[in-house]
Amino acid sequence: MKFSFLLTLGTFLVLSSFAQSNKEDVDMIQAMYGKEKKEIAAGFVQIDAAKKDAFWKLYDDYEAERKALGKKRISLLEKYANSYDSLTDKTMDEIVKEMITLQKGTDGLIAKYYDRLVKSAGVKPAAQFYQLEAYLSSVTRTYIMNKIPFIGELEKVAVPPVQ
Repeated sequence: MKFSFLLTLGTFLVLSSFAQSNKEDVDMIQAMYGKEKKEIAAGFVQIDAAKKDAFWKLYDDYEAERKALGKKRISLLEKYANSYDSLTDKTMDEIVKEMITLQKGTDGLIAKYYDRLVKSAGVKPAAQFYQLEAYLSSVTRTYIMNKIPFIGELEKVAVPPVQ
């Protein structure tokens, strides 16, 4: 499966988000991820020939909305990275609330398109879409959480005294 490519791309996405990434870089990464992801979906989701056009039209609409949420997630990761050394209660609260909103937004988006796909392509392709998107979302979230330090984690690293 092309899953290893997704993880490699995810690594690049996370690492580039901690640098001062610009809009063009983010757009390029998301375009590459979206193309590869669509190929994976095409190999996984089983769609009747008569319903393929409707499915892929909705899938493309979904991807456009998902990419918008992805840009917000990258911006939030940059905010976290840039303020990590000087996190205040106010900043931590803002970041956590934004994380919650983004997670709800992503989950809600998947659910919204599941409902639309049921109506246009049938239950099985919609369920396969849901399963794939929920899986990729969970893997991505876990991967990112494993790559960023927990709040206060770096403060606990003991620095030996200079003699």
